[in-house]
Amino acid sequence: MLRLGQGEWAPGSLLPSEIQLAGQFAVSQGTVRKAIDSLAADNLVLRRQGRGTFVATHLESVAQFRFLKIRPDSGEAKQPESRVLSVEKVRAPPEVSVALKLRPSEQAYVVKRLLSFDGVPIVLDVIWLSAQRFRGLTLDRVTNYNGPLYGLFETEFKTRMIRCEERLRALPAQLSEAELLGIAAGEPVLVVERVSYGYDDEAVEVRLGYCVTKQFHYANELN
Repeated sequence: MLRLGQGEWAPGSLLPSEIQLAGQFAVSQGTVRKAIDSLAADNLVLRRQGRGTFVATHLESVAQFRFLKIRPDSGEAKQPESRVLSVEKVRAPPEVSVALKLRPSEQAYVVKRLLSFDGVPIVLDVIWLSAQRFRGLTLDRVTNYNGPLYGLFETEFKTRMIRCEERLRALPAQLSEAELLGIAAGEPVLVVERVSYGYDDEAVEVRLGYCVTKQFHYANELN
């Protein structure tokens, strides 16, 4: 995993064969296979029958659905339409600064975006990022990128979200959130508080997702 974090093998790239890796690290092929099994179980690599093992990337649809947990009550899950509303550089609130380990003088980007299904807003995301790590992030840069937001972070800022921790709670929507989601102020929304981590296991994103659960639900699988 250290080699992945150091960028020796870029996201989406083909890993050397098990025999080649065994020779490179002076271990048995069985040891290499167990290591790759572990990486695959953690969604860090993807095996493709007849093609080999590839470094996982957020550009894969399977990776996108891994982090998007909102599903319709009926019908198949599908990718929502994403519209970024704003990107601002501000002083982060104390809890965000602590999570992202920001220095007292360090600022953060706050990104607001709407996720809609069939034109209906369902999720309002408020995303906090270190201004140092994501230096140069702008609204134009986000809106002009043709792909998922995590794909932008991966390709242009060399930051891949490996895992996340989430807390869920039901709260009444405040006026500012309700207006963007097209609901009445005070209407209950599911708030998903997420902290995402990179290869170095340091927090790289703090996110609040305000979710309208009429005809939608939060889905998760436990193994």
